[in-house]
Amino acid sequence: MPDMKAAMMYQPGGPEVLHIERRPIPVPSTGQVLLRVKAFGLNRSELFTRQGHSPSVKFPRILGIEAVGLVEEAPGTRFSKGDVVATAMGGMGRVFDGSYAEYTCVPATQVQGIKTHLPWETLGAIPEMLQTAWGSLFKSLRLVKGERLLIRGGTTSVGLAAAAIAKSRGAIVWSTSRRPDREQLLRKAGADEVFIDTGTIADEVRKRVSGGVDKVLELIGTTTLVDSLRCAKQGGIVCMTGIVGNQWSFDKFAPMEVIPTAVSLTSYAGEAEDFMRMPLEELTEQIAAGSLQVEVGRVFHLDEIVEAHRCMEENKAGGKIVVLT
Repeated sequence: MPDMKAAMMYQPGGPEVLHIERRPIPVPSTGQVLLRVKAFGLNRSELFTRQGHSPSVKFPRILGIEAVGLVEEAPGTRFSKGDVVATAMGGMGRVFDGSYAEYTCVPATQVQGIKTHLPWETLGAIPEMLQTAWGSLFKSLRLVKGERLLIRGGTTSVGLAAAAIAKSRGAIVWSTSRRPDREQLLRKAGADEVFIDTGTIADEVRKRVSGGVDKVLELIGTTTLVDSLRCAKQGGIVCMTGIVGNQWSFDKFAPMEVIPTAVSLTSYAGEAEDFMRMPLEELTEQIAAGSLQVEVGRVFHLDEIVEAHRCMEENKAGGKIVVLT
């Protein structure tokens, strides 16, 4: 049986629990796509799973919730060998083995074809990142042209993508970072204004716009959520999408105290159907034309998966981390 290189994980722990091994190439059933993985992005959810925060994930497992590459086999589907495709979510790397390998096998219902000449390191950055940014902005926040959007955690890969997409759709974008030296990165992505995030920026936001902003995309999590709620105006919406602050819950939560009057709090956690609804072809065309900026932070190879995870854990990438196979 032909085999492939894969990063196997047998138990939770640090980056070193990811082991490069030879494994059998999966065989697709009717309605499945065997994808020759060319690139994949790293995601915080994979870091949490690796650390042991995903009790539903059974081991051994090949992680990876997204991938881009070429169709190898696709029995009973609309795809042909050699098609360029992307996939994300739908149980990848959690219910079944994911993209940290040279091949992965996924349902055709969560695969989009792409006609593009973008390099693999760019394509590898976009499926989950754009799906999360797109869904947060337009499904949960219902962002429209002319609104003021505050992105809390602007230097995350999703934050940078969200700024670029929101700016291209006519929003006024404000982004935050804890580091002053990241201002140019944020402005390059599409931010009109930059806030240095001390953890409490609501008073400064309200000084710049009376009453607060229209929408807030919260990517840091519970550590800044209360302050982000104070940044929104009455009738505004705050969407919690990210947890880069690594705190999953409040120690104490009193809704009547922390949620301001007439401010809505929602969340976004994309699924495979959200990925399939995203206009991937349109977005890749915008990236190719230069009208939509995608920040690739670091590029690694599959043999360097431990180093890549360490880079993600230490927040050293300055953009999306992409792994080439």
